[in-house]
Amino acid sequence: MGTERTAAEARADNIAAMGQELGERYSALWQELVWLYRIWGEYVDLYGTKPSRVELLNQAAGSFFRVVQDALWEQTLLRIARLTDPATSVGKANLSVQSLLLAIDDIDAKDVVSRRIDEALKASAFCRDWRNRRIAHHDLDLALERHPQPLAPASRAQVRNALDRIADVLNAVSQHYRDSETHFEGSLYPGGGASLLYLLDAALELRAERDARFKRGEHRPEDFIRKEL
Repeated sequence: MGTERTAAEARADNIAAMGQELGERYSALWQELVWLYRIWGEYVDLYGTKPSRVELLNQAAGSFFRVVQDALWEQTLLRIARLTDPATSVGKANLSVQSLLLAIDDIDAKDVVSRRIDEALKASAFCRDWRNRRIAHHDLDLALERHPQPLAPASRAQVRNALDRIADVLNAVSQHYRDSETHFEGSLYPGGGASLLYLLDAALELRAERDARFKRGEHRPEDFIRKEL
């Protein structure tokens, strides 16, 4: 049997160590951040590791993978913005790192977590600008390229820094209440972007071999059969 805990088991352990309200909020944020690191990991695997991977995607289906690139990028920025939102918006409670402070009674813990939150807010400010004026809403002046203030600069390094600062907030909580921390950046996942790259590379090699045969005037029956997917 494996030793990994289920989400329900982890949540129960967190509630036991932190109390009901804080344990629930921390657990939900932990799950969100784990998934966000995975989304970002897929982006980096495909588009942020080396130029040859981007060239491979362009050769296979450049238009489609540009859509994927934009979707992963905007999804990452949107989720970072949500995780760093105020505890409440227009009278509705939000699941965000700022909401953790409402559930922490210990003065020392609250002080450390508050300082970590301030750092996370500064690191993620560019994401909220993109969310507010490009992703969740489309600023008219920006869309028509007549806005005096362009979108905040955004880079992979800034995204990684924002993610790590959010992780610092959650680790400050777990360090205080459970004497433990989480290394959120995981390894490659089976069936993820890296797996797709290897399949595309093999497929492009087969296509190149077929094209070379055609140039030599050689044909195989399977060259003219397109499998219906």
